[in-house]
Amino acid sequence: MWQVRVAGEKLFVDFSGEKRSDVNATTGEVVEVELFVAVLGASNDTYAEAFATPRAADFIAAHVRAFAYFDGVTEMTVPDQLQSGVARSCRYEPGIQRTYGELARHDGTAIVAARPYKARDKAKIELGVRVAQRWILARLRNETSLSLGSLNRQVAELCAE
Repeated sequence: MWQVRVAGEKLFVDFSGEKRSDVNATTGEVVEVELFVAVLGASNDTYAEAFATPRAADFIAAHVRAFAYFDGVTEMTVPDQLQSGVARSCRYEPGIQRTYGELARHDGTAIVAARPYKARDKAKIELGVRVAQRWILARLRNETSLSLGSLNRQVAELCAE
């Protein structure tokens, strides 16, 4: 079924399920990082950034930087039903986390969580995550980053490419 996408209407967001291991330069311990991916509905323009955890604070920070990357805020933001964004999972009216709701009110966007187990509701982000895993994580698999900042610089270069 064809879906008509209007420019600036929807931003699809999700964390990649594939994790990457890096070394912390100060402690020397191995840290797993996860990739946050945001895809615009009409243009398929993609933003990606690595985070140590998919916690709510990182989730909110990722949204703020994604909006800055796209130079604006979309009318709707469509997340998966992650615990960092959705407090109460429900098929029809999920409960949005308080901080996430405040971000939406402040930026003037509506949070419309995708239904659980309905991949067609978020097909754009599923494809965006797959592309990010293949074109970003796969290309960085043999490189070791000593900090999250250096990894994010590499991710930004590959995302722009």
